[in-house]
Amino acid sequence: QVQLVESGGGLVQAGGSLRLSCAASGRTFGSYAMGWFRQAPGKEHEFVAAIDWTGSNTYYADSVKGRFTISRDYANNTLYLQMNSLKPEDTAVYYCAANRAVTYRWNYDYRGQGTQVTVSS
Repeated sequence: QVQLVESGGGLVQAGGSLRLSCAASGRTFGSYAMGWFRQAPGKEHEFVAAIDWTGSNTYYADSVKGRFTISRDYANNTLYLQMNSLKPEDTAVYYCAANRAVTYRWNYDYRGQGTQVTVSS
């Protein structure tokens, strides 16, 4: 069982930055691929970024490539999403998720409760 708790969301102006964190419980954090997804009002969950269990391979949606960076800290069982050059269209609830393998679909084995990110124009 893996429990995930996101933090770091908030209100930021366009062009600003935020860093999201996802604290994972359990001793098996290092064996899971991790991902970030987001859901804007009235839309489906959208893949944002993922990192494999080794930490060596990362994957990004085209809409965030070059602006967002996913990383993981094994010592602290924490996943991060550094978001730079934020745009109003990045406004959404952001979720972290854990899975046995990287996938771009929302059906990860474990998912957090989400943190709100609002980007004002």
